Amino acid sequence: MQQLKNSNYPSNAFGRFWMKVPLVLRSILIGFGVSTLGVGIWTIVAISLPGPWSTVLMGIVLIFYWMYFGGKWKPLNTQAFRRFCMRQIKLKKLAWIWGLVAAFFIVLFLHSSLILTFRIVEFQPEVFKTLSFINDLPNLQAWSIIIGISMVAGICEEIGYRGYLQKPLEQKYGAVTAISISSIVFIIIHLNQAWLSSILVAAFFISFMIGYLAYATNSLIPGIIAHVTFDIINVSYWWSDVIGSFERKPISMTGIDNHFIITVVLVVLSTVLFIVAIRKLLKLKDSSQS
Repeated sequence: MQQLKNSNYPSNAFGRFWMKVPLVLRSILIGFGVSTLGVGIWTIVAISLPGPWSTVLMGIVLIFYWMYFGGKWKPLNTQAFRRFCMRQIKLKKLAWIWGLVAAFFIVLFLHSSLILTFRIVEFQPEVFKTLSFINDLPNLQAWSIIIGISMVAGICEEIGYRGYLQKPLEQKYGAVTAISISSIVFIIIHLNQAWLSSILVAAFFISFMIGYLAYATNSLIPGIIAHVTFDIINVSYWWSDVIGSFERKPISMTGIDNHFIITVVLVVLSTVLFIVAIRKLLKLKDSSQS
């Protein structure tokens, strides 16, 4: 198992003070800071440049962001910690396959659970369509913004929360506790979004699933792929009308129909098959460590 000793942390006065801060608080602050840095840069870039140039520039920034938080460059005394939090970059073939399978079922679970939610309670487009301005943009500009938002959220939030926040906690408290803490923090950070209250349970489970995927693969990459993918759908469908809009009525008005039954089956099936994929990944992880 990948370990990180205290000797890899800064040994100066601030470093010694920092190490006295409880690990949970330390991890939350670092994870939030790492994620917010990337999101903040994107905000500035998106305001300053029109799409697609803002997305192109942010793509370049994300390359350097990935390299630095993956352990490149100075300060040398934090390189080991940065590599540790970034987890593994290279995965074996079977880990890749089952990691992508699990990522697919995360995406399926998210969107089927959203549809299920809005067959139980009425969908409120005035709450969800926070990016409706994208509807009026030319296709190239609209999709560049959708991809830019999704890339930044997927990469920066996964590195911040499932890497820098969750990974150190796994080492001390175990997987379930670490994933639960990172998921709670992830939800709290998004409480400023009006749409979150209606999908709070689904959002927590999605965060937990991605956190467990990071633990089972010891990699952020499958989770990043899932996160970027479902955010592309989120932004283009749930937060704008670029690829359509949800128009189904709740079952209180229509009764239980085939659409509702199929959605329930998809939610259950995606959950079960995600668990199957995670079990396969955990076995691969155990065999590689034995």
